[in-house]
Amino acid sequence: MPTRRTTLTALLVAFAVLAAAVLFEVLGTVVFAITVTYILSPLYRRVNGRLPPWWAAAATTVSVTLLLFAALGVAVLLVARRTETVLAALRTIPEQFAFVVLDQPVTVDVTVVLSAARDAASALAVDAARTLPTLALKLTVFAFLVFALLIHHQEVETAVLAAVPVEYHDVASALGSRARATLYAIYVLQAATGVGTFLIALPVFLVLGYQFAGTLAFACGVLQFLPIVGPSVVVAGLVLYHLAVGQVATAALVLVVAGVLVAWLPDVLIRPRLARETANLPGSLYFVGFTGGLLTLGPIGVIVGPLAAALVAEATRLLAEER
Repeated sequence: MPTRRTTLTALLVAFAVLAAAVLFEVLGTVVFAITVTYILSPLYRRVNGRLPPWWAAAATTVSVTLLLFAALGVAVLLVARRTETVLAALRTIPEQFAFVVLDQPVTVDVTVVLSAARDAASALAVDAARTLPTLALKLTVFAFLVFALLIHHQEVETAVLAAVPVEYHDVASALGSRARATLYAIYVLQAATGVGTFLIALPVFLVLGYQFAGTLAFACGVLQFLPIVGPSVVVAGLVLYHLAVGQVATAALVLVVAGVLVAWLPDVLIRPRLARETANLPGSLYFVGFTGGLLTLGPIGVIVGPLAAALVAEATRLLAEER
């Protein structure tokens, strides 16, 4: 005969599965809101010390929503303003490259690559325009969810913990700590490193003489969320561009200056000071989770993938300690 707690737990799981099926189109938004709320709960408690719960939740939700709108707005604005500039720069690249490999002349036709790049940029702009209404609706859902979860997060945590037998509360606590540390690494550490990268990259690109230094610096900051490679993608692209137009000295200068100050320095200055809060999440584990989650689940996999990999690692550690 199942106990009352077992029956209620089964009902919770069944209704959660049903809700996931019914709300599949916004499931990514729901997961995103839950993870953001998990990170924002300490901030909410601080604000709640000064304001009533409703107003504290409203202030926290409005702040994070405005931050998201600002980031998306800047990204859309920069892409819209710099598309023609990037395409114009690509048109200056010669149509063919000729070089010698093992005493044999090799010719590379660049027109195919440039045509594919232009087509991809056009398709991306059209898709972005089409998805703007849906994105606005999902952001609205996100804001409502964060607001509701902030007010009732204690009840949710209590309900989840009640479904776990008492002898496994230490396991739930360990998994919760690992989840919080992983989410901190994904959101706070990556965001702080991204902001630091932008602040370092902006004067570097201005000194190097780029007219759209702000766009390049913003791209470097965003790419900090891409594990392993990060801003080196931008640096490598600039180096290849200068080599393509025959500016070898400029390419070498960009490789040394931007490679050190933009692609390497932020990781040395910022990450070590915040890494202790991330439970030392290995870079290889983060990379595997990031890549696998992105390929499997799309954009939300950037968060869910590393989180799942970290929880597997924590469960493995707990099992090993049983010996």
